[in-house]
Amino acid sequence: MSVSPSLSAAGASAAAPTQADLLDFVRRTAADAELISSLPLDPDGRTWVRLEGPGGSEAWLIGWPPGTGTGWHDHAESVGAFLTARGALKEYSLAARLPADGWKTLELADGIDRERSLTAGRGRAFGRHHVHEVLNESTEDHAVSVHAYYPPLPGIRRYSRTGRVLRLEQVERPEDWQ
Repeated sequence: MSVSPSLSAAGASAAAPTQADLLDFVRRTAADAELISSLPLDPDGRTWVRLEGPGGSEAWLIGWPPGTGTGWHDHAESVGAFLTARGALKEYSLAARLPADGWKTLELADGIDRERSLTAGRGRAFGRHHVHEVLNESTEDHAVSVHAYYPPLPGIRRYSRTGRVLRLEQVERPEDWQ
């Protein structure tokens, strides 16, 4: 189930937001207990509400039922930040900058895998072409998180991964999410 009404969150500025600005925004937004509790939660699928982010950024409030995740993906040319507002999320990421274009399959080097546990109140910022997957590994509890990206997402590249092999599977555009 998806919910897409636009909710307004404080903090628009005229200058392009930095990663630190986005992280500050997701922290402040996640602290808004009324907003976090307003997100309808579906037992079977992720839910989301678009928010107004700072400086023209794109922001989302996302609900994660137990056992759900994003799969491997990146946010193309956008920088971003996300923070867990309720529950716990796990992020698996690659500590390497991958080529932006011109490839379908890459063999990953040893030692580039990273893992972060993000309990309520914990989050992170990331740069362009950050490849990761985010999961709610709980078998019982929903998680809720706040995400912000700048510039607004031009696309998301989806990947499959088998061992050290990463394959580009699909490129999604904003019109695919409406």
